[in-house]
Amino acid sequence: MRTNQHKKYCMSIKQWVILLPILLLTGCFVGKPYKAPENMINDTYYRTDKLPTDTLNIANFSWKELFTDNKLQQYIEQGLQNNLDIRNALQQINIANAYLLQGKAAFFPTLSVGPSYNFQTNSLNTIFGQLGNGARILANQYGLGINTNWEADIWGTIKNSKDIALANFLKTQSAHQAVKSNLVASIADTYYQLIALDEQKKITEQTIIYREKNLETTKALKEAGVVTAVAIKQSEALLLNSKGILISLDNSIKLLENYFCMLLSIPPQTIERNNLDQQQINTTLATGVPIQLLTNRPDVKVAEYNYMSAFYNTNVAKASFYPSLTITASTGLQSIDFSKLFSAGSLFANATASLLQPITNKRQIKTQYEVAQANQEIAFNNYKQTILTAASDVSNALFNYDAQQQLIEIKHQEFLQYDTAVQYSQQLVNNGMGNYLDVITALQNSLTAELNYINAKYGRLSNIVQLYKALGGGWK
Repeated sequence: MRTNQHKKYCMSIKQWVILLPILLLTGCFVGKPYKAPENMINDTYYRTDKLPTDTLNIANFSWKELFTDNKLQQYIEQGLQNNLDIRNALQQINIANAYLLQGKAAFFPTLSVGPSYNFQTNSLNTIFGQLGNGARILANQYGLGINTNWEADIWGTIKNSKDIALANFLKTQSAHQAVKSNLVASIADTYYQLIALDEQKKITEQTIIYREKNLETTKALKEAGVVTAVAIKQSEALLLNSKGILISLDNSIKLLENYFCMLLSIPPQTIERNNLDQQQINTTLATGVPIQLLTNRPDVKVAEYNYMSAFYNTNVAKASFYPSLTITASTGLQSIDFSKLFSAGSLFANATASLLQPITNKRQIKTQYEVAQANQEIAFNNYKQTILTAASDVSNALFNYDAQQQLIEIKHQEFLQYDTAVQYSQQLVNNGMGNYLDVITALQNSLTAELNYINAKYGRLSNIVQLYKALGGGWK
């Protein structure tokens, strides 16, 4: 009798040993392996024939190699350490890492251990109560056991869930890189804007001094009968105009300093900085081959990892249609007599394997699968849109950089011509041969041209920053 039972037990074990690997292997045929989308971009996206064929890309350089201003480097370093958005992005990485570790742990069975105590007394008004001849039975049971539970990953549910956690972890890392890239670009661009305003303020202050002297000269010319009172009023108006420009520049500087401090996550304060002429940036900017132009973009990586997560989520939803295999087991000691708890006779063990196939909730499972498929399609479309946006950013940055290189020289020549016109027209008036209106016009145009020349200098620096950002630089 015992031999037959032993044979049946062994046969049962053998059946499970054979069945389990088969079930586990079939899981490979339910979920599809992830494959990154291909042919998402080509040369035509950039609308330029100036793309180099080498693999060098300025985005591969660290921000310290590109931005050589010592004060700017200190501010970028400070911003990367203090900025609250950066800190929040780091915490998101910690959260995603915790979920990733949880996903990896799901492959292993759960294990719990602990003592137990059970007290039971029967009701006297039941069938079992009457069997005791009206006497209440008091029962105590003591136990010390180990319980385990394990779900076999037959259809890849656990594996795909782990892959979702991994994709989300990688996404948070790329999101952190995106925040760093944007922050570095914002700090650099704002710094260059500040030093450009400093230069414009310096020019305006010099213009005010010049126009004050010019006003005195105009008054002397009126006394000599060379010009009329109208010329004096026009000179006074020019002086007031330049003073108004100075007030606006001072206010813009203060507001921009406050914004700069916000980027650094520090209280509003005066920002020490170098001047515009000290800025040295290598103008030989390599952009890399088309496919590599966007590989550094953190936002593109975020979009792809988001699509990857949605892909694996569809696999999880699909696996819900199939049965799940769960194995539970427990072992330990049980005794109604505490003194015999640790004896050999108190040993117990049990194991249960269950294979559950969803039946009545298939519509709910189908809905989840359809929603997962739709979300995957949305994620793919968002990924493609991110690539199109990134390609547009690169194209715009390349166009702006080329245009600014040409514009800066034109603005310089424009200023020189207006400055010469001021000298000529003033000499003509001083000699009684010219119209003072020509002097006024030349003075106003000269100041505007010089301020525009400074804007062009800033634009050149700003476009380098934007090109660096568009190519995914700043986070290394």
